[in-house]
Amino acid sequence: MALPPPDPQFVLRGTSAAVHTLHFSCAGQEPDIPVLFSGSENGFIHVWNLKTHRADTALDGHGQKSVYCVKTMGGKDKLLSQGRDQRICLWDLAEGRTSVTDSVFTEHVGFCRCSLLKVAQGGWLMATAAKGLEEVQVLELPSKTSVCTLKPEVGAKLGMPMCLKLWQLSCGSQPLLLAGYEDGSVVLWNVTMGKVLSQLVCHQEPVMSLDFDSEKAKGISGSSEKVLRIWSLNEQQNLQVYKTHQLVNAGISDITIRPDKKILATAGWDHRIRIFGWKKVKPLAVLDYHTATVHCVSFSDHRNPRERLLAAGSKDHRISVWSIYTET
Repeated sequence: MALPPPDPQFVLRGTSAAVHTLHFSCAGQEPDIPVLFSGSENGFIHVWNLKTHRADTALDGHGQKSVYCVKTMGGKDKLLSQGRDQRICLWDLAEGRTSVTDSVFTEHVGFCRCSLLKVAQGGWLMATAAKGLEEVQVLELPSKTSVCTLKPEVGAKLGMPMCLKLWQLSCGSQPLLLAGYEDGSVVLWNVTMGKVLSQLVCHQEPVMSLDFDSEKAKGISGSSEKVLRIWSLNEQQNLQVYKTHQLVNAGISDITIRPDKKILATAGWDHRIRIFGWKKVKPLAVLDYHTATVHCVSFSDHRNPRERLLAAGSKDHRISVWSIYTET
């Protein structure tokens, strides 16, 4: 018989707005305190202390416009945030600072989260939806130098980019970008050459979220429909549908594969978080705590697997934090 789903290990309250994005920074050395960053609809980024379960800091850099992406850049003092003010902000939080050190004006009005990829010591690539309706811009950070603008062929009718994932097979290999579009397509781009390598129609509706496992060359995407699509990338770099998993309720806002590639979590419009085994996309648990849409899910990067956590942020202003580490 299946075990009953657990309760959250703890709940973080106090954002006083819907939570749209979460990002852990827990891999530092002792006495570094593990933290969770959250971005809210009211424009605030909260830095949660995972020892006290309280917010140590609230950062305000997006003029009360919704924050829908937060990432760290090599340690928890260098932060990137993206908001509905069409700005991506870079922060320096060392020694208690709370200041924006630089920003990029994207001119993009959608909800497409940017994607980051570390390509060298202190050097990053960032992909973001651009001003042109179907375009994706790739920049180098911190220099903000433009690498390329990825434009679909004339008449491709992909619509707006909805979700992005930069990746590379190994350090030093060519960066690639997976992009999910409004027409339901997932497209693989070669960033260096600025050209499409493969395109696959995965959904009837816009692709809301995707994640990709470069080791297994396999990815997963969700939309407003009642399906998860699992797709793979063959050696000729062609995308193919590998499996379809039917959901009970429609609507997936976010998907994330745990860093150890064993399980994945989805954030549902039905207020639930679902856990699946990644190997066969077998349902493992339904976490039922929130009273409104779950917007985002994130796994922690603790060095010790037993300490690893899953956090979910919801429209109900709460962040639930779960321990779903199981000994296998």
